[in-house]
Amino acid sequence: MKAVVWHGNADVRTEDVPDPRVERPDDVLLRVTSSGLCGSDLHLYELLGPFMHEGDILGHEPMGVVEETGADVTSLRRGDRVVVPFQISCGRCAMCETGLQTQCETTQVEEQGMGALIYGYSSLYGSVPGAQAEYLRVPRADHNALKVPDEGPDDRYVYLSDVLPTAWQAVRYADVPEGGSVAVLGLGPIGDMCCRVALHLGADQVFGVDPVPERRARAAARGAQVFDPSGTEDPVESIRERTGGRGPDAVIDAVGMEADGGHGPVRLAQKVVSMLPKGAAASLMENAGVDRLSALYTAIDLVRRGGTVSVIGVYGGMADPLPMMTLFDKQIQLRMGQANVRHWAPEILPLLDGSDPLGVEDFATHHLALDEAAHAYAMFQKKEEGAVKVLFRP
Repeated sequence: MKAVVWHGNADVRTEDVPDPRVERPDDVLLRVTSSGLCGSDLHLYELLGPFMHEGDILGHEPMGVVEETGADVTSLRRGDRVVVPFQISCGRCAMCETGLQTQCETTQVEEQGMGALIYGYSSLYGSVPGAQAEYLRVPRADHNALKVPDEGPDDRYVYLSDVLPTAWQAVRYADVPEGGSVAVLGLGPIGDMCCRVALHLGADQVFGVDPVPERRARAAARGAQVFDPSGTEDPVESIRERTGGRGPDAVIDAVGMEADGGHGPVRLAQKVVSMLPKGAAASLMENAGVDRLSALYTAIDLVRRGGTVSVIGVYGGMADPLPMMTLFDKQIQLRMGQANVRHWAPEILPLLDGSDPLGVEDFATHHLALDEAAHAYAMFQKKEEGAVKVLFRP
């Protein structure tokens, strides 16, 4: 089959690889019909290279049709249309039963001290073959495949794999009061969807901050008030002015470790990581502060006293400095983590009907073949050609 394969920093290729197969009685084999390119895939493209292996198959946002089932699979059959959450969980352990599928005690990557297995996301999360491919093996399929209606375009449902539950969790964790205010830092796919979800769930004021004009325009068209951090207007002061001088009730950091802004030494450290031998680079990542924290610092500065900062952008450093006095003095609540897809799916699925209140059917900016993966990654990483969300059509 064809798949998108990692070969080194900024080097992904579409290649022929062996077909996956049913290996365990609880597996299904999925014929992938759509698979997303996620902003967190860009961390693998460059910064998290020390945890990648040449030949790793990328991707963690699939949907498709069941081609074959293992003997123990009871809820699925050949021909079923399903979406696959990006994490692999058991559905039975204490963590899964409390809705924390990303912390599944059965599939935790214990040798790395990390949470549940994730498709196509480095040795940190188990080096599981990913979903930017023609076929995907889905383990523990009764719990790890979400049946969706046979009718309707893929674009209506594919975002259940990651984008929708990730944005939904970010907004729920932000704890925006009814009629309250929230600022979203970063208007890539997740930040854009956070704005849509926040408005849908009753926020009165939603502010979006991003330097890319096309991304600001998308958010503004859906009702967000948008700001350019690279312009002459200071977004922090402008948002404070529009929230009674206090700042918003919540701020969502949808940027993560590769934020624009200062942190020259950290940028240098990130470049050094990309040039070191794998072992030394991994050790540096695991023991040093190698995240660019401008978005998180802005969130802490901007949020009102007693407000909430919800972090959904991915961070990878183990020794990042935080302004603890400010966090404590402002009585800020801080919530974060990978999205627990199965936990949020029941709330989201009813919204994916004909009325499309979140605008999922026209959310993708690009639909590309797997053969165009190298171009897609480079385009998305450089924020060119209006790329906000890319879907592959295997």
